[in-house]
Amino acid sequence: MSFNCNTNSTRTPGPITGNPVNGLCEKACIHVSRVFDACINQQPLEGYTLTLTNPNPSTYVAPLTFVSGRSTTTTGTITALTVTPLADQPNYSRVQITVDVPVAVAYTDANGTAGTATGVITRTLDVVMRFPQASIFPAAVTAKVNAVIASGTYVSDLTFTVTCCVVVMLKVEGDVELVVPTYGYCQIPECQPYTQEVCTGVFDAPLFPRS
Repeated sequence: MSFNCNTNSTRTPGPITGNPVNGLCEKACIHVSRVFDACINQQPLEGYTLTLTNPNPSTYVAPLTFVSGRSTTTTGTITALTVTPLADQPNYSRVQITVDVPVAVAYTDANGTAGTATGVITRTLDVVMRFPQASIFPAAVTAKVNAVIASGTYVSDLTFTVTCCVVVMLKVEGDVELVVPTYGYCQIPECQPYTQEVCTGVFDAPLFPRS
């Protein structure tokens, strides 16, 4: 079983039915990452020059043929960040940020040997975001990323000109302790072993033909 299969809906995650107050039994202090503001940027990039490193295998015969490529993590690397409070908008700031998106590219060389290499797609954004009031433990800007490289044309060495779809989600978040009402601890059901039902559809058929 799992949360999705468990019949005890009062102590497992899922939709609330009936009065949501029923079952509340305590106020708990939990440690969470609170998101104060967030925005998403989805941008297609055409003709982006992508220079790769760390080829595997280390030797290859040019020219290379692009096969596929995508991001290797959902955490973006912030390489430059400037936060400027806006005088005419309290609690809002201008965020100028540069985010690197690590990617891996698969290719074949002139001999048909498959290989991979890594690179970085860089995105620069200039946005307005809301920040909480100053505190001893301040909130920080973080970036979640995703990139899919749709196509690539070999240029030279380990350089491709690529067309890619890049998503950058910026968040203003901070680690906090929150007091929240709870229904108590989750009840964790036993795992349901996976079994391959080779006769599915066979044993379900009627024994005799129907007229």
